[in-house]
Amino acid sequence: MSETTKVPVLVTGGAGYIGSHAVLALKDAGWPVAVIDNLSTGFEFAIPEGVPLYKGDIADAELLARIFAEQGTKAIMHFAGSIIVPESVEQPLAYYENNTVKSRALIEAAVEGGVDHFIFSSTAATYGIPESSPISEDSPKSPINPYGWSKLMTEQMLADASAAHGFNFCALRYFNVAGADPQARSGQSTAGATHLIKVACEAATGKRDGVSVFGTDYETPDGTGVRDYIHVSDLANAHVLALGALIEQPERSLTMNCGYGKGFSVLEVLDAVDRVTNTKIERRMEPRRAGDPAELISDPSRIRATVPWQPKHDDLGEIITHALQWERKLSEIRGNA
Repeated sequence: MSETTKVPVLVTGGAGYIGSHAVLALKDAGWPVAVIDNLSTGFEFAIPEGVPLYKGDIADAELLARIFAEQGTKAIMHFAGSIIVPESVEQPLAYYENNTVKSRALIEAAVEGGVDHFIFSSTAATYGIPESSPISEDSPKSPINPYGWSKLMTEQMLADASAAHGFNFCALRYFNVAGADPQARSGQSTAGATHLIKVACEAATGKRDGVSVFGTDYETPDGTGVRDYIHVSDLANAHVLALGALIEQPERSLTMNCGYGKGFSVLEVLDAVDRVTNTKIERRMEPRRAGDPAELISDPSRIRATVPWQPKHDDLGEIITHALQWERKLSEIRGNA
């Protein structure tokens, strides 16, 4: 892509886990980038030097208008939101407020501000419990929790607003995001995280006394749930390529899965962490969690056919190595804070 196509991008939630990696990917590729984040779950240290940070809420129309004017924003990558599935069941109205109502406000501000392109951080949770595997974008959308519904509603708002107002968008449906920046510039920093590889790395570095395995009686080879793990840096790169595709063909919008198309069980992941660390993580076998599918594996053929996405970190051992490297650096950051 030529330099002239690299429009100014505003990243919402750019101090968070996936958002901060998208900021790094944009900056590394020479895009002008700014961040808006209320720092409720994000960290200022995750934002690279020289990237403007606006501390505030994505529903603040006045602030957004000022950012668009100051930065000349022409594209938005929208990561801000709440992401913990069990919490969404306990606090559905909070999830609809933070993920759906505030996204509506952001979309309205983007329309009024003349933003041309919108990349949305969606989720495989929009599929619910899939009827078949691997899952394609055309699989039925039937979320089983408020988190999945809050994201699917935002996809629908984007489709309707795009048709009415002329901007284009891409919804990227993530599978299980894991790992950290290979240069250890960012990683998953949230306390009390629920993602398996993050939890296992915390256990391997002595921050937890073990890992709970939820469900050992699924119809999978070893009885534990199987998931498609994607390295966060490959995912961030997919966002940059998707934005390029929107700019090159402004008349089309896209919805694409982000995964590798292969799965690992919970026990396979824990075995891999044991191998990488040469230790043995304590495992606690627990009952299934409500609504956990036996298997979630993406069909990534659409994204591979649409953009020149070539994953560089498609290896479970490498994902774990980078996650561990970040876990150790995070201990240093917090120790020096």
